[in-house]
Amino acid sequence: MSALESFTTGFKASAGSLAGAGVPWLAALRQRAIDRFAQEGWPLTRQESWHHTSLALLDQQSFTQRGEVRTPTEVVRSLRGDEAGHWVVFVDGRYSPGLSDVGSLPSGVRIGALSEALSTNPDEIQAHLGDESNGSSPEALNLALADDGICIHVARATQVELPIHAVFITVSKQVANFTRNVIVLDNGAQATLVEHFVNDGDSASFSNSVLRVALAPDAQFVHLKLQQESEQAFHLGVSDIAQQQGSKYTSHSMSFGARLSRHDINTHFNGEHCETLLNGLYYVNGKRHVDNHTYIDHASPNGFSREYYRGILADTARGVFGGRIRVAPMSDGTDAVQRTDSLLLSRMARADARPELEIYAEEVKCAHGATVGALDEESMFYLRSRGLDESHARGILIYAFAAQAIDRIASEPLQQRVTRAIRSLLPGSERLGDMAL
Repeated sequence: MSALESFTTGFKASAGSLAGAGVPWLAALRQRAIDRFAQEGWPLTRQESWHHTSLALLDQQSFTQRGEVRTPTEVVRSLRGDEAGHWVVFVDGRYSPGLSDVGSLPSGVRIGALSEALSTNPDEIQAHLGDESNGSSPEALNLALADDGICIHVARATQVELPIHAVFITVSKQVANFTRNVIVLDNGAQATLVEHFVNDGDSASFSNSVLRVALAPDAQFVHLKLQQESEQAFHLGVSDIAQQQGSKYTSHSMSFGARLSRHDINTHFNGEHCETLLNGLYYVNGKRHVDNHTYIDHASPNGFSREYYRGILADTARGVFGGRIRVAPMSDGTDAVQRTDSLLLSRMARADARPELEIYAEEVKCAHGATVGALDEESMFYLRSRGLDESHARGILIYAFAAQAIDRIASEPLQQRVTRAIRSLLPGSERLGDMAL
């Protein structure tokens, strides 16, 4: 049985046990979502936005949604270290109260699990869940099967000073996890969310995760996604952001794991003077494949967006970037820049880039660009002449390339977290120590 068949038939068996199953509007929504997925199936490479990414290998897998859950205490302890924050942990896609530590929250801040919200107060969250028409068919599959995830609501003019960490740990073999995360920031609210995706072990798994964010006027939201799943894992993620006037969204998308991963980010400017920064870094080796697709909709005047993605590719790995900026009619005053840079560490590695500008207004400043290159031979020669062996020299130059993305992370603890993650993957990491990037 293919993965598609197992999910569609599995829905019939599991629908009654999903959180909020007794809520009529939610049951109908889930049914429409699974109907769409069953009708469309997985996206095909003949579709423009999926041209470079095939999900055939994913469909050949056999997954279950109910594994033999164990408690990965040591994994959580290692991830947390001594970093302060509000920690919400999910194991095999389900909230784990025993591993979570939300701590003391400011007045006006609520952090909890989607499963609880759907069971106790589903109508409050209805407007933020989305519907079956959103995005591609995997997003509809998520809507049908997700019954957990993190829910955050920050009241007007409230600042959450410490990062909120949502940790998604896969511990079971051949398990599929569907999580849907809902973030709502009222006028002038501020918060930072860190999403961690990891495996405890190296078996195959499938993570299908959707993040839906609603930013009221002047709200500020920072989002770091750190994907470090096993080399046998499959990961499909979507971040969908709705911005109102004067709001600011900052995304740091860091993809270092999984056999095949894709992250779609869609942000919509629904008021004047919105700002967005999309900052991305990925590393792939072996036969792994990573795909980043972004869409910034400048639907209102005087919007400001910056988009920078960097990719490091080794062996026969492949990286894909598709970025689209749309400037709607009457959206004068738009200032948008998009750039992607790829570093190939092997002649067999491949990077595909498709930056796009779609402009329907006149008084705008827009630019885009893409580069693909190898390590600089003169820099390699210089470092080798200073007594460094080839592995150490390559590591330093690769770190320097990655640093331009890492340095855009304003929080020092989060910057250090990403630094440790990328260093552990690259040549000469054991000799780089605490060298600043």
